[in-house]
Amino acid sequence: MKIGIDKNNLGMLLLKICLAAILLVHGVAGMFNGGITGFGGYLSSQGFGIFGVFLAWFIKLSHVATAISILIRKWHIFFCALTIFILFAGIIMVHLPNGWFVVGGGSNGIEFNLLLICSLVVIMSEKRQNP
Repeated sequence: MKIGIDKNNLGMLLLKICLAAILLVHGVAGMFNGGITGFGGYLSSQGFGIFGVFLAWFIKLSHVATAISILIRKWHIFFCALTIFILFAGIIMVHLPNGWFVVGGGSNGIEFNLLLICSLVVIMSEKRQNP
């Protein structure tokens, strides 16, 4: 039995830890800093009506679930796909009208969401190794 970190997969491990940290912090912070109310209000104003706050909770909880699923490698395909769908919806509803740049040449653009989507696809496509 081999114990330790496989140096050939160190990059993938780093990607999983960083992406899980980003999703976890983003999801949890919104739950405790009043972000759910603001996000829910925005979603309500975009046609989701009375379901805006519920949808905001669902999205934030899905980010937390995706982070956990990536780290424990259980149900990660489902949760990564769900998060990709949510990120694409965010691009269409929020980020695309703001252009490419998140900061610098503009603000609130699509570049970070695209990076997250590509990272999730890489994680989803990782071949599982037999124990």
